[in-house]
Amino acid sequence: MSSPGAGRARQNRDFLGWVDPGAPLRAHLVLPREDGPLGISLRVPSVGRTSVVKSSLCQICLTGHASSGVTLLAAPLAGARGREGNTVGTYICADLACPLYVRGKRQPKLRAGRYEESLTLDERLARMSENLDAFVARVTGT
Repeated sequence: MSSPGAGRARQNRDFLGWVDPGAPLRAHLVLPREDGPLGISLRVPSVGRTSVVKSSLCQICLTGHASSGVTLLAAPLAGARGREGNTVGTYICADLACPLYVRGKRQPKLRAGRYEESLTLDERLARMSENLDAFVARVTGT
């Protein structure tokens, strides 16, 4: 049985993502799939970029951030190629809160403010899901 707030939390989280507090150079994504949840471990760079004048764009949700708000996360490829050390990376919101940014429930720290788009919320959520699925396909080779 789920808690009363679980449905509301699920509505704002199309995937779960977090940086491991015990190992800050590790992050994790858990995505719902038809055959069960899929987890991906990611490597966080040890030195983050910082700039007060530059901005960066998350490749998953297309939210613009001050450069420290986006980071390159790398995942080992699935199978033998991953065991050989091959990885694939993407620039993503450093706090892994893409669903909250897309829904406007969290605001990026950007000097110029949030970029305006003509897409509906459903269209932005679908775009985020497609971008995440493309990254997952690169990791899993499917």
